[in-house]
Amino acid sequence: MEIRQLEAFVAVAEELHFGRAAARLHLAQSPLSQTIRKLERDLGVTLFDRSTRSVALTPAGAALLPHAHRVFEELELGRQATRAVSGEVYGTVTIGFSGALNHRTLPPLTRAVRRRYPQVTLHLVAGVLTGDGVAQIERGALDLAFVALPLDPSPRVRSRLIAREPLGVALPTDHPRAGDESIDLRDLADDDFITIPAASGSGLREAAMRACITAGFRPRVVQEITDPFMILTLVAAGVGVSLISDGVARVMPSGSVFVPLTGPPIHLDHALAWAADNPSPVLRAVLEVADEVMPTPA
Repeated sequence: MEIRQLEAFVAVAEELHFGRAAARLHLAQSPLSQTIRKLERDLGVTLFDRSTRSVALTPAGAALLPHAHRVFEELELGRQATRAVSGEVYGTVTIGFSGALNHRTLPPLTRAVRRRYPQVTLHLVAGVLTGDGVAQIERGALDLAFVALPLDPSPRVRSRLIAREPLGVALPTDHPRAGDESIDLRDLADDDFITIPAASGSGLREAAMRACITAGFRPRVVQEITDPFMILTLVAAGVGVSLISDGVARVMPSGSVFVPLTGPPIHLDHALAWAADNPSPVLRAVLEVADEVMPTPA
C-alpha cells in the first residue's frame, strides 16, 4: 500500500465522486480510477460501490477510512516535529469558537500567532458552543476551543481560564427599563426570555439559568437559538430579553441596549480547552502564545 494510493482513496471517499476527487488531486479521472483499482487488488477487497450516478463506500472502505486519516495525521505530525527541531513552527491548528461571545478573546490570539508564526495556519470553526467544543476536542476534530467554565470532568480535556465577564441583560430599546443605569434581575421575572438551547451545552445558558434561579425565578423562555448574535437580533426585534456577558456591549445591534445587573456580579468565565494528549508541537506553540496575550486573570 502506497501513500499516493491512500491519498487517492481518501479523496474519493470524502468527495464520493471520481471527477471531483480527480480535480482535487490535479489528476485526470482515468489514472485516479486505475490507482483505486490497484489498491483494491492489493487489499483483496472492494472499497467503493460504483454506479453511473453515484459512488458509495463499501463496509471495507468505511473501515479503512479512519486508518487512512490517521496515516496522514501522523505524517503531518512528523513534518511538524522535524521542522520544530530547527526552531521553525509549521502546521495547522483548528480552533472552535462560538461567535460574538469571543470577539474580545479570539482576535488577540489569532493576531499574535500570525505575527509570530507566519507559517502556522489557523483553521477557525464558528458556531462551536462549550459542550460541542469539548466533544470535538475529545474526538480530535478540534485542537483548541473557546469554552465557558465549569466543564464537565474529562480525563483528556484540559482548560485554562482566560477572561471573566459579568453578566448583564440585553433589552429592546422600547423596554420600560432600557434607560436604567442598572437593573435588578428580579425585576425581569415576568419578561419573556431568549436563550441558547439546553441541549447545546452552552456555558452562557448555564450561567444565565443559575442567575435567574438565584434571583428567585425560572425564566419564561419563548425562543431558543444557538447563535449569540442572533439572540441579540431577536432582542432588538422585541421578541424578549436575554442575559449576556458584558463583552458584547460594544457589538449590540441597533434596537437593543445592554444594561448591567445590580448586586454581586455573576460572571461568565471564558477559557481555552484542548486535549492533554494532543502531541502537536504547533498546538503547544499556540498555547504558549495564548499564555502571553491572555494570561489567567487574578
